[in-house]
Amino acid sequence: MRVLLIEDDLQIGQSLLRALKDADYSVDWVRDGIAGCAAIEAAEYTVVLLDLGLPGMSGIELLKTCRSKGNPVPVLILTARDDLDARVQGLDLGADDYMLKPFQVPELLARIRAVIRRKAGYAVSRLGDDTLSLDLDKRTLCCNGVTSVLSAREFALMLAFLERPGTILSREQLEDRLYGWGKEVESNAVDVLIHSVRKKFGVAVIRNVRGLGWTVMLNDPAAKT
Repeated sequence: MRVLLIEDDLQIGQSLLRALKDADYSVDWVRDGIAGCAAIEAAEYTVVLLDLGLPGMSGIELLKTCRSKGNPVPVLILTARDDLDARVQGLDLGADDYMLKPFQVPELLARIRAVIRRKAGYAVSRLGDDTLSLDLDKRTLCCNGVTSVLSAREFALMLAFLERPGTILSREQLEDRLYGWGKEVESNAVDVLIHSVRKKFGVAVIRNVRGLGWTVMLNDPAAKT
């Protein structure tokens, strides 16, 4: 999963960068609001971790700009500002959650999972249906009774599909979701990942749409398409 960290404090930023990478997230880190706004417009992120006290453009202004342009990316505010007005303003402007510094990394990771599942329309840390489901906490995929732990990249791949089941995702869209800045992406990297998942669960788990990309379908007629 690709995360954008917008944090100007060097020590906090480095600590969060290490923690998120240790949790197998692909992380892009910027240290001012203008760069953060540009990054959100340029790439598709699973979640944005946003400090409020940023140089160049405040976190509040960045959030306003993001939402005014209709960008639905989940935003989790991380700030030392503990006054009620700041919390209310951030949430009313479109933030999905709010954490006060200092905080523990396990709670941050749990809140990220909660934001992801709410975005996909699920109440628990499991996306999918009875035939195909992705556990956000255990990072396992269950397909027709077969359950296996996924690698970090495999997990990010299936998350991209199951957030929007039935949507056709192109190679470029998947690369954008899976890899951060400065990552050298082999031309067949997505194909290799898809082959790896299919090897575990069967070819039908990910469907190829010739000339367009790939998609994952759910059997549950009530599932989102």
